[in-house]
Amino acid sequence: MLNWNRVIHLARTGNLQPDQVVRKTPEEWRAQLSDEQYRVTRQQGTERPFSSELCHLFEPGLYACVCCGTLLFDASQKFDSGTGWPSFTQPVSENAIAYHSDHSHGMVRVETTCNTCGAHLGHVFPDGPAPSGLRYCMNAIALQKVKPEPA
Repeated sequence: MLNWNRVIHLARTGNLQPDQVVRKTPEEWRAQLSDEQYRVTRQQGTERPFSSELCHLFEPGLYACVCCGTLLFDASQKFDSGTGWPSFTQPVSENAIAYHSDHSHGMVRVETTCNTCGAHLGHVFPDGPAPSGLRYCMNAIALQKVKPEPA
């Protein structure tokens, strides 16, 4: 289980190798994504808080990167943080997310990106629930809900 010390270590020393790498030109990403998806994921934007119904959606399933389809989060790790963005306590695997020190806007934070394609997802904070204490605060527009496989 990831914890804040491990996240900080990865942000400072380098991330784990992803299972695969997806690289596209800006033109290829623009052709694939909506203008808002492109702004958030490829230009490190942020969507307005409470702008997505995904904040209040708590049903079983998985969440993938909207850019490359890499699985990022399991709904069982989702919680209502009250922040206006979907929040999770853990990614589906330790190498699904990449961590980067972020000193923008006069703050010190840890940015989270898709470790496969580099899409900006949001930030992670050390104020989540036990046992990890992590709050992955994600832009809903950077995620896509994956339909569960039929039983």
